[in-house]
Amino acid sequence: MALPAEARRRWNLIEGGAVEIADLGESLLIVPAGRGGLRELLRQAIEDAGGYAKLAADAATEEPELA
Repeated sequence: MALPAEARRRWNLIEGGAVEIADLGESLLIVPAGRGGLRELLRQAIEDAGGYAKLAADAATEEPELA
């Protein structure tokens, strides 16, 4: 897969640099590998947002069909 030159420069990816990809359904999340990984980034984002229980409760309130 080819990434635009601007993105490669911003993330300091050399040709053939490793990335992690998460398929989000209608989009892809591409993260440079070796920076804690997607799992760590997701864990930190959940923690920063108040934890899984808070996010789940907020989602159930905002989108009852997801509960």
